Amino acid sequence: QVPFVESGGGLVQPGGSLRLSCAVSGFTLDYYTIGWFRQAPGAEREGISCLSTYDDSTYYSDSVKGRFTISRDNAKNTVYLQMNSLKPEDTAVYYCAGYAGPSVWRLCVSRKWEYSGRGTQVTVSS
Repeated sequence: QVPFVESGGGLVQPGGSLRLSCAVSGFTLDYYTIGWFRQAPGAEREGISCLSTYDDSTYYSDSVKGRFTISRDNAKNTVYLQMNSLKPEDTAVYYCAGYAGPSVWRLCVSRKWEYSGRGTQVTVSS
């Protein structure tokens, strides 16, 4: 069973918004760092936003800072990514991933995850 299941992707026009969800099963969010990654064709997987449940610290890549917001709902065991002001260059497969530790830097920048979902496609096009 895949512990992370992403949803909420789709086709949206430039300037539009989407909210991605990452439903976590098999364990609670406590004492995990969870993040969102994306991978465009021919590119490496990029860590764009991570959240540590240890101290609620967050990380955003420069490419999404000010436009995307990561959040969590402990009752639903779900992590969200609110994406606003979407651009064509945001087009990619978006993945949720995490590991049992506190560092958003390790997850988002060093890309050392223990679990990952199968991804959801986001296409920004007019």
